[in-house]
Amino acid sequence: MNKHSNWDDTIVAIATPPGVGAIGVIRLSGKKAIAIANELFHSKNLLDVPSHSLHVGLLKEGTEVLDEAVISVFKAPKSYTGENVIEISCHGSPFVQQQVVAACIKRGARLARPGEFTQRAFLNGKLDLTQAEAVADLIASNTAAAQKTALHAMRGGFSAHLISLRERLIKFSALIELELDFSQEDVEFADRQQFFELINELQQSTTQLIQSFQLGNVIKNGVSVAIIGKPNAGKSTLLNTLLNENRAIVSDIPGTTRDTIEEVLNIDGVLFRLIDTAGIREHTSDIIESAGVERSISKMKEAGLVLYLFDAADDENEILQKQVELTQQGLKFILIANKIDIAGEAAAKQKWSSLPGIVFIAAKNHLHTEVLKQKMLDAVLGGTLQTENTIITNARHYHALMEVSYSLNDIKAGLQNKIPGDLLALDIRRCLQYLGEITGTVSNEEQLDYIFSKFCIGK
Repeated sequence: MNKHSNWDDTIVAIATPPGVGAIGVIRLSGKKAIAIANELFHSKNLLDVPSHSLHVGLLKEGTEVLDEAVISVFKAPKSYTGENVIEISCHGSPFVQQQVVAACIKRGARLARPGEFTQRAFLNGKLDLTQAEAVADLIASNTAAAQKTALHAMRGGFSAHLISLRERLIKFSALIELELDFSQEDVEFADRQQFFELINELQQSTTQLIQSFQLGNVIKNGVSVAIIGKPNAGKSTLLNTLLNENRAIVSDIPGTTRDTIEEVLNIDGVLFRLIDTAGIREHTSDIIESAGVERSISKMKEAGLVLYLFDAADDENEILQKQVELTQQGLKFILIANKIDIAGEAAAKQKWSSLPGIVFIAAKNHLHTEVLKQKMLDAVLGGTLQTENTIITNARHYHALMEVSYSLNDIKAGLQNKIPGDLLALDIRRCLQYLGEITGTVSNEEQLDYIFSKFCIGK
């Protein structure tokens, strides 16, 4: 627990975003929350009202009316934080909200730190750490997939999975520890074969969770997509077509795009950060264009997906060589033959039949761009997006699960080599430690402070 904090005090913060709006919500949590609100609210004695009730009336600072507001009362322990909670819904004027906050502070509340409401919910056992982090993910979500994944975790889907793994491991751990008390008698309480089978099962579950992180990262952060190709291949036209707006300048003059242009496209709940790059050609005397080409190559290497665009009339050997280069660099890419409206779709497909997987489009005429979008989804998702399943989106969880995996490997090796129970018990404790760190069953003060400092104030 934070040594600089007094968790018995009452905190206050504006819970709605900065700026003018119809309604502003001010939240208080702590032992004195209801008493503080009661001093400002003269229409009714809030100390006597039932929990989970709403009350309309005037907020006053002495004789001065601050606003007419709705007061929501939540009494401990049946509240978000597990403490007495008051939510004041007043008019959305920043001046009015600040006046109300100042009046609460005058009566003994203090300003909440970022994430302190949710941190109190965690400390009071209302949420575990994965659920608390899912609250922040839900607030930050900007696609349906990110929203559903965060909701699944917030409802305890991920936690339940981990708790099940941990409880089953604890049962065997207890038996191993018991054996240590009878070490002189050479007895085994834990069936080693059953334990070995459990470790195999835990390894499979952990591996599935670890492997889901790549998908989770795509859902949470999106994927960067570099549109690459020679000058005048139609890259800017493709960007404009995918966005359905004229974002990039289009010209028949090669080298028009000198710098990278970035825009975001949402395809079925996945964010694609499209990067239109300068056309790549090996020799150019233009210094500015050369700088743009260098930046294009850099963006290509950093991208999660490369769209390599070429003219359907281009030489086959040249594109085959480019395919080999992209493969050797370990890049995920899609080859796109553009301008099939000029070359003729049937003729283009016949010409490029030796290169399977090519997407044929006419960006200028929006031809087959929906096919390209589906291909982009398939490339990053590798199949149907199942947000109802447990998907790891948090880097902290991923690294802890990697440590769990290493520990399980050590336990398995120990069982195979029939090492003494005291050494086996050490590996089991280490595994339980990392499982506990994910949900917050095992935690430290600095870790908690860091996690909750990333939340917005008022949550």
